[in-house]
Amino acid sequence: MQLADQRTIAADPATVWAAILDPEVLRVCIPGCESLTGSPAEGYEAIVTQKVGPVKARFTGHVTLSDMVEEQGLTISGEGKGGAAGFARGSAKLAMSPAEGGTLLSYEVDVHVGGKLAQLGSRIIDGFSRKMADQFFERFQSAVEGPSEGEDEPEAVAVGAEGEAPAKKGWFKRMIKR
Repeated sequence: MQLADQRTIAADPATVWAAILDPEVLRVCIPGCESLTGSPAEGYEAIVTQKVGPVKARFTGHVTLSDMVEEQGLTISGEGKGGAAGFARGSAKLAMSPAEGGTLLSYEVDVHVGGKLAQLGSRIIDGFSRKMADQFFERFQSAVEGPSEGEDEPEAVAVGAEGEAPAKKGWFKRMIKR
């Protein structure tokens, strides 16, 4: 399954670049992520729990960053195994460019699944994949941007796995200003 989209993030390319390399930002933005450890250079080990249709699985996997060109783009690749549920493998090519009002973040996502997950059918898998990509990039945008001008900071936005304390919108942007 392949999909592509873009978003304008109200932050300069350096801020967006720093956020995409920050393991805490990635952990908070990945839907269902229970843990993410590692570094951009060595890669990350992740545990993610997801429910796709009637199949709920806990995936353990490895995520790598490659083709890194500072403040311009990179490729995020990952593979996870969910036991009897099967496996998921995918990549996202991200491109960043300065744009009016911030940074234009374009992405192309490619996802493949196998095992019980593949038996659910392409319509369910395609919808789920699109939803996961949208949630990740919405959460990423919220983490980087912070509240809009004139808008009071919201109490919180739900960004983590079930039962995880939510992070405040724009927390990454506030953190790097310190």
